[in-house]
Amino acid sequence: MLPGRGRNDRVVRPARMLGTRTAWTPVGDGEFFCPGCGGDRNYQRLTGRRRFTLLGVPVLPRGETGPVVECAACCRHFGTDVLDHPTTTRFSAMLRDAVHTVALAVLAAGGTCSRTALEAAAATVRAAGFDDCTEDQLSALVQALAADTGRVFGEPCGAGLAIELHEALDPLAPHLAPAGRESILLQGARIALADGPYTPAERDALATVGGALTICADDVTRLLAAARTPS
Repeated sequence: MLPGRGRNDRVVRPARMLGTRTAWTPVGDGEFFCPGCGGDRNYQRLTGRRRFTLLGVPVLPRGETGPVVECAACCRHFGTDVLDHPTTTRFSAMLRDAVHTVALAVLAAGGTCSRTALEAAAATVRAAGFDDCTEDQLSALVQALAADTGRVFGEPCGAGLAIELHEALDPLAPHLAPAGRESILLQGARIALADGPYTPAERDALATVGGALTICADDVTRLLAAARTPS
């Protein structure tokens, strides 16, 4: 059927004879980072049933579709893999915890006896979001960590500390750009250098940090050398 002309000479197109329509059913909700809006939004998780339509009227089932994630703000649909991306609030908390854990690991590797290392660590942790962090708090945490694990300061990064680093950094690394991963390692390196050259234990702890951040060994070596160079 060819289109005709209506009022004001506008083209009038006939209704489509055959088509499909999807009826969506909510099966969950929550908050996510919407790639369409570019920020944290509420969402609904939907599953759908598709039907053939005749002149716009559903007539025959065509099977299920989805699930999809619908943004409550822009109403766009996305694959459920978008829920793997942390919200801005969650991402900020993960980043803050990661910097705190790295600082403790470097101090536990030998820097906690130095006031300059403690000052550098506290400043780094405060900049990451722990506004009330003090040198004394970090020193007490490192002492408690050593007592809990039976670890002696200056020893290479033990299994317990390596697990702590991986638990804090593994979930974060996929969501960081290379520059972001390198920044965390460099912050740890500068804490280690605050009281002098790297010790073997500090190098070992920083190598563990680099591995958890998926930074290759050659790049870890390059970055540790770069941190020694005054900017």
